Amino acid sequence: MKFNCRSVDLSYLESAPLRYVNEVEINASPEQVFKVFEDGESWPKWFKDIIKVEWTSPKPFGVGTTRTVNLKPMIVVYEQFIAWEPGKRFTFFLTAINRPIVHALCEDYRLEPLGNGKTKFTYIVAYEPRLLNKLAGPIGRWYFGNRCHNAALSLAAFIEKNH
Repeated sequence: MKFNCRSVDLSYLESAPLRYVNEVEINASPEQVFKVFEDGESWPKWFKDIIKVEWTSPKPFGVGTTRTVNLKPMIVVYEQFIAWEPGKRFTFFLTAINRPIVHALCEDYRLEPLGNGKTKFTYIVAYEPRLLNKLAGPIGRWYFGNRCHNAALSLAAFIEKNH
């Protein structure tokens, strides 16, 4: 079963009821980091909750591109990209999800060069929870925020080890 999510634009990243912002420094150029984002097979290697990423739009990818992501535990999300700037920005929102977890969710991956082959990675997740997610209260928000924080750290470690 699919639960449709509300379409959002980039302004939602500032107006969402809940939002998490994580920043890490990565020992790679923004272009190298962006290549990892484009590589569907790399996601399960650094984003521990991801089982599989399937691009459902043909290359070249850009604004409007879609993909399906299988997450643990048995969650499937359907995404559409609203920003695609190689080496700078990678942003999508959920069009649907197979569990009643959120009404809307947007993820923003921003890359800024720091010089000396390093990148500042800012990972923002903005969302509006559905009742099931609201009932989890502060513990649920902590758990979700922790998952986001760990994903940012894991990306930095993966790139440092593999590039």
